Amino acid sequence: MTSRFTELAVDCHDPELLAGFWGEVLGFAVIDRSEGKVEIGSWEPTVEEVRDRQMAPTVVFVRVPESKIVKNRLHLDVSPIDGSTEDEVTRLLGLGATRADVGQGPDQSWVVMADPEGNEFCVLRTLAP
Repeated sequence: MTSRFTELAVDCHDPELLAGFWGEVLGFAVIDRSEGKVEIGSWEPTVEEVRDRQMAPTVVFVRVPESKIVKNRLHLDVSPIDGSTEDEVTRLLGLGATRADVGQGPDQSWVVMADPEGNEFCVLRTLAP
């Protein structure tokens, strides 16, 4: 017996804002929307496809009343696929991300950033040809 990683849930104040931000970052579309929740993904999952093989998880943004207080213990890493890491950092800054300092030091091969609600994520090396 096994399970599949099907969704990553992110608590937030504004699900629409974060779904829009992360949709632009990842090239995902909204696949479900209900009161206080927005789900984005690169595909619309069906039970049959999920059972058949491991697919990329969707991301679900869920409205909660509390604010983020400390550094995330779980975060996303993204790798640009059609430009340099610095070009992607510039694009993400334009979408509303900010640079973040979590004690990483100046000589890292990745860039730590935060989404519009302060959730940290990293931009890794480019995968562009």
